[in-house]
Amino acid sequence: MSDIHVNTPWQERKQGASTREREDYARDRARIIHSAFFRRLQGKTQVLGLGESDFYRTRLTHSLEVAQIAGGIVEYLHEKYQHTDYARFIPSQNLIESIGLAHDIGHAPFGHGGEVALNYVMRDDGGFEGNAQTMRICTQLGEYSDDDGLNLTRRTLLGLIKYPTTYSQVVNHAIYDEKKAPLNIDSFKPPKCSFFDCDSAYFSWIIAPFCSEDIKRFTEFNHTTSHFKTQFKSFDTSIMELADDIAYGVHDLEDAIALQLITQKQWKHEVIDKINHSFPTYQRGGVVANISDDLFSGKNRIRKKAISYLVTYFVSQIEMVKQRVFKHELLDLKAMMPENVCAELTALKHIVATNVIEIPEVQTLVYKGQQMIVRLFEAIDSNPQRLLEKKHYDKYLRQDTQSAKRRIICDYIAGDTDEYATRLYHKIFTPSNGSVFDRL
Repeated sequence: MSDIHVNTPWQERKQGASTREREDYARDRARIIHSAFFRRLQGKTQVLGLGESDFYRTRLTHSLEVAQIAGGIVEYLHEKYQHTDYARFIPSQNLIESIGLAHDIGHAPFGHGGEVALNYVMRDDGGFEGNAQTMRICTQLGEYSDDDGLNLTRRTLLGLIKYPTTYSQVVNHAIYDEKKAPLNIDSFKPPKCSFFDCDSAYFSWIIAPFCSEDIKRFTEFNHTTSHFKTQFKSFDTSIMELADDIAYGVHDLEDAIALQLITQKQWKHEVIDKINHSFPTYQRGGVVANISDDLFSGKNRIRKKAISYLVTYFVSQIEMVKQRVFKHELLDLKAMMPENVCAELTALKHIVATNVIEIPEVQTLVYKGQQMIVRLFEAIDSNPQRLLEKKHYDKYLRQDTQSAKRRIICDYIAGDTDEYATRLYHKIFTPSNGSVFDRL
C-alpha cells in the first residue's frame, strides 16, 4: 500500500525541513506515542470514572482503538477506490494513525465534566475546549520544540481540526448562566472549536495551502440559539471522526454490557425497536439484531467476537463522497456511511449515553470532578507563586497579560490526570494530607 502522493506542502513542519513522506508521518506517529501528554491519557476518564475497575477503557485505550479502526478504514478505502482518481488522496496508515492517536490528547481530567469546569473558570479569558487544547499541545506545549510543540506535519495537524474556527467566533456568552455558578456550571459547555484565539496564527499556517475561496467556505459556521457551529471538516478528519464514533458506539458499549449496566431488554427497546421504527422496511434491526444473543451471552469470548463483527460491519459500510463544494480534494472529499447504518451507530451511542453517562451514579462523580477543578484553579490563580510548580510559574511570569497568565494555569490543570488532580486537591485543601516531601 503506497503513501499519499500529494506531497507539496503537506509534509512540511513549522520548524525544520521535511524528508521523505513516509518518514514524516511515521515520525509524527512516534512523537505522539512518546509524548508525556499522550501517556497521561491512561489516567484520564473515558466514560466511567477511573478506579472503579481495571477492566474498562481509559482515554488512552480509546485513542489506541480509534487509531486502529481509522487504519482499518483507510485499508478498506485503498482497496475499494484503488483504481479511481481519488485514491492518491487517501491517507497512509502512519498519517491516519497519527491523527487517531492524537485526537484526544488535549482531553481534560474528569472527562467532559472537567472540560466544562475549565471553560467556566476561563470564561472571561479565552475559554477552554478539549479540541483546541489538543491543537495547543501539538503546536506549542509538546516536548519536541521550544516554540512549536510536537512540531507535526501540516497534514496531520489538518486532520486534527475537527472544528475549523477559533473560540471567540462561535461562543455565545448569552447562554452562560452565572446565577447558578459555581455550584451548577452545566450551562458553561464550551463551543466546539479547534483553536483558542491566542493560537490563531498556527491555524492560519495550517490552512495556508488552500485558496482563499476554500478557506472562507471551510471556516463558515451556522448561527444557532446555542453556540454557533462549523459546517465542514477535511477528508482525513471525516475518517478519524467515523473511527471515533465506532470506537465510542461499539467499544464503550462492550464495557457497559460487561459491567451489566445495559440489559438485553434495554438493548431491544432502545436499539433494535428504535431502528425498526426509523426504518420500517429495513431488515428487523439490521446487523445489530443478529448479534444480540452473542452480546449478552455472558461469555467474554463470544461477546468479543460480536464486538469485532460490529466494528468490521461499520467499517465496511464507509464510502468516499465528493461534496462538490471545495476546489481542493482534501476538503471536498468526505468519508461517510449510508443513512440506515448511521442510524444503527447512533442508536449504539445513545444507549451508552442514557444508561451509563447520564445516570446519577456517574454524574455525581462528574460533578465532584468539576468542583475540584474549579477550586484548584481559583486557589492557584490567587496564589500562583505558592501553588504553581516552578517550571509552570516561570512560564507564568513571562506572560504579558492576566489572561495569558491564566492560560498557563489552565494548561497545567488540563494536563493533569484524574488521580494527579485529586491528589493535588487533597494536598491543598485536606488538612491531614500533604507534606514537604510529597512529589505528587
